[in-house]
Amino acid sequence: MSTTELGTLHLHGTKKGVISVSNVSEPYGKGTSDIVSIGISLNGKDIEWKSHIPYENLDDVIAILQKASEDKKDS
Repeated sequence: MSTTELGTLHLHGTKKGVISVSNVSEPYGKGTSDIVSIGISLNGKDIEWKSHIPYENLDDVIAILQKASEDKKDS
């Protein structure tokens, strides 16, 4: 397993919090497909929450997040 950071951004509502997005190769052992890992750190160092999203699901997850963003703007 290897992890490559793709980007980070400030976690709104915190002083030091970050959202980090990474690619994880062979996350579940040799031969398993890469995933996108989204980690949340409240103190900027230790990841408290993490989600693993298979690349095969990424477009659908992005579409749902975009809809959530649009719905929030409309309310």
